[in-house]
Amino acid sequence: MALVFIFVPAGLVCYIYRRIPVDRDKRRFLKGAALYPAVMAAGSSYAYGYERKQQVKRYYDVTLPAGAGLCVAQISDVHLGRFFSPEDLRRLLQLVAADEPDILVVTGDLFDDVALNPQAVQILDEATGLFPKGIYFCIGNHEHYRNWGRTAKLLQGTRVHTLVGRAEKVAGTDLWLAGAEFSFARDDESFLQEKAALTQKAIKNIPEAELGNTILLAHHPEFIDNGAEKGIPLILTGHTHGGQFGFFGYAILPMYKYNRGLVKIGSSLGYVHCGNGSWLPFRIGCPPEIAYFRLKA
Repeated sequence: MALVFIFVPAGLVCYIYRRIPVDRDKRRFLKGAALYPAVMAAGSSYAYGYERKQQVKRYYDVTLPAGAGLCVAQISDVHLGRFFSPEDLRRLLQLVAADEPDILVVTGDLFDDVALNPQAVQILDEATGLFPKGIYFCIGNHEHYRNWGRTAKLLQGTRVHTLVGRAEKVAGTDLWLAGAEFSFARDDESFLQEKAALTQKAIKNIPEAELGNTILLAHHPEFIDNGAEKGIPLILTGHTHGGQFGFFGYAILPMYKYNRGLVKIGSSLGYVHCGNGSWLPFRIGCPPEIAYFRLKA
């Protein structure tokens, strides 16, 4: 059964995201590696019972004078449901707050269970007091799958800053936070056009001269390109789960242009978060993470 959880979903992911380039040399290697199933079987109990529950903290210094002195924490891809309960979410938020960041950003795919989403909204609202400058949320694809309209209405009654195609200036600072919507375009040309339009929509109320004072939140990692084109210094993304299976910091199944970690484009810095939960109950060489960005002058 453990192997079914590993191989079947991995195959489905490759099919669903078929527009993403695949490294065919690695595919041939994996098909021909006789030891691969045995290794996976031996590691399945570790991947399910240990690594997926170990939240790793990572710290980065980022030059962004508008927010100098602030610390921004990021979580992503919690995927509330069978493998991540509301109480797990509560503990995660407390763990994030233990390092005393000023802002928490959530880059999508948190609300992934219709029955549990209302409780999760309440827990997130209760946690806003742990972050002096607030909690900011941008939407992922799974929120769309789980009755986003209902969850959006619930969030309206909270102190959570929901950034869906819009931006807000952080109170008492010159720092802007913008949230892009998710692109569901399949072919390359439509995808490029749509994410460019969604980026522009997210930053439309930010004066052009202040784009250098902005952090862009987007679920899909290729929005890093669009943020860099606009001169936005920091773009925070998720969606990939870091590849779910990794080796020495690299994704074994690199299905995306950017799969995990830091991406430098000119003077802009992008980050692809490895996620905190998953809809697969396994992680190998790719533990869930909490990322902290300390903003410097």
